Amino acid sequence: MLTAILVVAVCAALLAGALLLPDETAPDAETRLTERIDELLPQTQCGRCTFTGCRPYANAIARGEADINQCPPGGETTMLALAQLLSRAPKPVDPKFGVMPVQPAVAWIDEPACIGCTKCIQACPVDAIVGASKFMHTVIAAQCTGCELCIPPCPVDCIEMRPAPGPTV
Repeated sequence: MLTAILVVAVCAALLAGALLLPDETAPDAETRLTERIDELLPQTQCGRCTFTGCRPYANAIARGEADINQCPPGGETTMLALAQLLSRAPKPVDPKFGVMPVQPAVAWIDEPACIGCTKCIQACPVDAIVGASKFMHTVIAAQCTGCELCIPPCPVDCIEMRPAPGPTV
């Protein structure tokens, strides 16, 4: 009987000790904050904020290395949401990071003019452009975030921004 009690007591002590150990798989406060910030960002991956995408920008905000007003695609709505989340004063989106059109836009490729160089495909951060080398390319409008990163590398200037299509009924 005494042995059974000792075994149960040792097991209980081991279990209590294991529960008190830090969980290495649990995200720390900074990681959780980064995730919450990233959820508020528009996920355009455009790089206008000077970071390589929305997640690195969110991480920089969480660390206090970037301001909440560096995301033109998110505009005022995103800046206000970030200000509320972080208990910071709102500030206008800084125009040095670019401006967004009043209406959402998507890339459009003049397919007959396209030479199939694939430079636009390589530049697209969300894989919204399809095509093959030496064949025309086209944009999947539903996937395009309007970041405009495909325009500068096009050697024949056959890409332009057009109003995004409305929702289909």
